[in-house]
Amino acid sequence: METVSKSPVMLYTEQTPNPESLKFVTNRMLYRGTADFREPEMAEDWSPVATALFELPYVKGVYICNNFITITKEFSYSWDDIMLLLKDFIKNYIDEDGVIIKPGFEDEKARLEAESGVEYQYTGDEAELVKRIKDLIDTYVKPAVEMDGGNIEFKSFDKGRVTVILQGSCSGCPSSTVTLKAGIEGMLRRMIPEVTEVISEMG
Repeated sequence: METVSKSPVMLYTEQTPNPESLKFVTNRMLYRGTADFREPEMAEDWSPVATALFELPYVKGVYICNNFITITKEFSYSWDDIMLLLKDFIKNYIDEDGVIIKPGFEDEKARLEAESGVEYQYTGDEAELVKRIKDLIDTYVKPAVEMDGGNIEFKSFDKGRVTVILQGSCSGCPSSTVTLKAGIEGMLRRMIPEVTEVISEMG
């Protein structure tokens, strides 16, 4: 019987604009989608890897997307002390084919988003406007935010005000307010005059 040799798991880290968050990038597809865990309770239901990471005293948040995991650390720890430990942990976990996200998570996420009012029903001109806003965010903003280990989702549009949800390294990042106001709000107001303001909620 032939044994199929697996390619070794490669892992490197990337800085994010948030000094408390670090992006751990691998050569494996971990999860096609976005999964943001702020507390162990949610992780326990859906993500064995996030649950295991939360057991480490210095892990405050876990965000998983495509081929990377963004870890937000507890303020009192230094990356110098924990980065290598986290690299080894993630590498070994992936190497042993540990479960990243359990099946059914997408449905649960959609249910929670519907509950929190992410999917408002828009009609007529407003529906067209919302589609344009979502397209701009998906095309221009999302890829840049993903590079920084985070995520942005459109939540709602109401009387000129766009509300977005920030996840991963963007959540609680000191520079995210600047990015939001100068970058995203500026672009949307230029491209869609009906937009007057962009505000954010933490995901």
